[in-house]
Amino acid sequence: MKIGLLECDHVREEFRHIAGDYRDMFPALFMPLAPDWEFVFYDVTNGHFPASVEECDIYICTGSKFSVYDDEPWIHVLKAFVRQIYDQQKIYLGVCFGHQMLAEALGGKVQKSAVGWCVGVHEFTIDQQLPWMDPAQESVNLLMMCQDQVHQLPPDSAVLASANDCPVAMFRVGERMLGVQAHPEFPLLYEEALMRSRVERIGAEKVNKGLESLTLPLHSKLMAKWMVMFVKTVFSLTK
Repeated sequence: MKIGLLECDHVREEFRHIAGDYRDMFPALFMPLAPDWEFVFYDVTNGHFPASVEECDIYICTGSKFSVYDDEPWIHVLKAFVRQIYDQQKIYLGVCFGHQMLAEALGGKVQKSAVGWCVGVHEFTIDQQLPWMDPAQESVNLLMMCQDQVHQLPPDSAVLASANDCPVAMFRVGERMLGVQAHPEFPLLYEEALMRSRVERIGAEKVNKGLESLTLPLHSKLMAKWMVMFVKTVFSLTK
């Protein structure tokens, strides 16, 4: 099964010793659960897109330092490509920026959040329990690193999870596209390094609170399992 990783950013060189780049983090997260997944990498920030949406079975869209509403040529191309994924009924998994891109590309609205940055471990309350969320949980703790959020959903979508500071923490479009505002692919050490490097941007109080939250239980592996089960569920429906 071919997985197209749409790379919307790269880990800064000084942090790559922690867990590599995104093309290392995502396979490390998913392949223990789905060893048949073969990753293909597309550096979309530098204009490297699939020649056709048919190149891969599934597309995963990563986080980014950019905003989905930025006037960047590659972002406009990516929006059009996400619409092709939707039209061709391919499976899509969006993480942080990729979650926001799913909304923005298909008619929703993304903007800076009134609460500012969300960093560290946040509790996601499951608002709609679906069969692929197995084992079922009332809530999950996940890492966040964002200041943009989905404020308006696109058509044919539903919120699956929410957080105190993030009403649209996870949502689906139709039955084949899933967005998660969190970063299940981030190791704790990488999240910590990002927070410490962004104190001036985020604010010392939020960074300190975020650093304290890193001692809480984390459900990144469970979220990865759910995402794999989401994919398997979609494929079972097509057989």
